[in-house]
Amino acid sequence: MADNYFVQLNSVNVSGKTEKKNGLTYLSWAWAWGEVKKLYPEATYTIYENADGWFYHTDGKTCWVKTGVTVNGIEHIEYLPVMDFKNRSIPADLVTSFDVNKTIQRSLTKAVARHGLGLYVYAGEDLPEGETEEPPKKAAAKELTFKCSRCGQTIEPYYNGDGVEITPAKHAAGSKAKFGKVFCLDCINEYINGGIKNA
Repeated sequence: MADNYFVQLNSVNVSGKTEKKNGLTYLSWAWAWGEVKKLYPEATYTIYENADGWFYHTDGKTCWVKTGVTVNGIEHIEYLPVMDFKNRSIPADLVTSFDVNKTIQRSLTKAVARHGLGLYVYAGEDLPEGETEEPPKKAAAKELTFKCSRCGQTIEPYYNGDGVEITPAKHAAGSKAKFGKVFCLDCINEYINGGIKNA
């Protein structure tokens, strides 16, 4: 096992060299390549051009890059779509050289990972797109509206004398328990002061 170059690269600690974006973890290309070259100075990489000499390939709808990294005489090839910041394929007519360059760097990092360095970072990427991204957000609970039975004023949240927030629902429950109906603060004050008869 001591001669297994994959085991050696796979044992390199990549903690602190990654960053998260939009639910995916990225490993720095420059750092990854530097670590490979320290251990295997003869390592090389290849960016495969298409028939027209472009650094990306296209079917006319979307684009992708093809890169290869050779370590210890073994080449691993990676194909990666040119994607936007939401990890969706960019339409071919909107792809820029900047998009292609970023994709090449990420593709080379993944090709390095096939040799062992930081491979665990990409665990789970074999799942269908989107399945491991943000879980669906729960719909916010709808706040019930309460109106004063006497004047029709909408009950708004407020703070009592102790600094505790009283929600409309809490106010309505308290009013019903005490007066049998929902009254706003103004009507309650009038009731207490005798201004409301037969509430």
